[in-house]
Amino acid sequence: MCPTLWVTPFPELYGNFIKNLRERIPNSDKAIWSVHCHNDLGMAVANSLAGVKIGGARQVECTINGLGERAGNCSLEEVVMAVKTRKDYFGLDLGIDTKHILATSRMVSQTTGFVVQPNKAVVGANTFAHASGIHQDGVLKARDTYEIMRAEDVGWSANKIVLGKLSGRNAFKQRLQELGVSMESEADINHAFARFKDLADRKSEIFDEDILALVSDESHAHEKEQYGFVSLSQHSETGERPQAKIVFTVDGKEVRGESDGNGPVDASLKAIETLVKSGAEMVLYSVNAISGSTESQGEVTVRLQNSGRVVNGVGADPDIVVASAKAYLSALNKLQSKADRVAAQG
Repeated sequence: MCPTLWVTPFPELYGNFIKNLRERIPNSDKAIWSVHCHNDLGMAVANSLAGVKIGGARQVECTINGLGERAGNCSLEEVVMAVKTRKDYFGLDLGIDTKHILATSRMVSQTTGFVVQPNKAVVGANTFAHASGIHQDGVLKARDTYEIMRAEDVGWSANKIVLGKLSGRNAFKQRLQELGVSMESEADINHAFARFKDLADRKSEIFDEDILALVSDESHAHEKEQYGFVSLSQHSETGERPQAKIVFTVDGKEVRGESDGNGPVDASLKAIETLVKSGAEMVLYSVNAISGSTESQGEVTVRLQNSGRVVNGVGADPDIVVASAKAYLSALNKLQSKADRVAAQG
């Protein structure tokens, strides 16, 4: 059963509401009671936990990163870590390996194009960051002074800067294992390592987020693709209309396109369209800095829609214009793949 109380600023009220239903409905003990809360007033997690503790519900309907309509749904990672961290209070067990929470959050964020805010509980980039001197001193002396849970328990690495341009293949392979990344063959690892060395030549510090983005980009590159990025040049100057020239492959053959635009990104994507002529509508363009400096890779998500088909493409690169072109080509590949499947089914 899934009782939903749309708006309540009082978790106790919601918990008692569930409890009252369970007490009044015949044979209620034969059902697993579920709570389904929306976050209109920022109370979805609190209400869900009250439904579990007070109401006796044993299922929480929730979403990764709290995604959902309007203000979103109850956040899975927050409920899970609340029950785990306060097991003495809830007295409940969970069948979830929490060390995969962060990786799952990143995958959902990349797939949907909705960036996780830095101050988001559990999975936000600032969750375990301490800027205040007194906080840093307290954490160094005893982590539980300011940290209610361990970063490692949800998938964060204690040491975020792990590799650089002088790092070898074995160190890179070891870091992949620590991040839970498995590659199909040694050849795939060698190819990913070559891309890592190229990235390390372009930015001084390589973060876990950089490696995950690189491997994700690598996995997409191995998929059957009609379009592949080769190179890009663009020129923009104050008072002048930006120009872009791009080289990419179509079924393995290099083609060249050029265009102007309202900005370098607009010009680059229009340069692609001069040749592809997909007719697709862009319904989302999202940029996310993978790490926190001007050297950071930019991760771009592009969502295209055409003939009722909607796809997301993702691209990462220290040059945000290049990342945008990669994301656009990735989306075009998925759009084409969907069209091929639809044609085959017809």
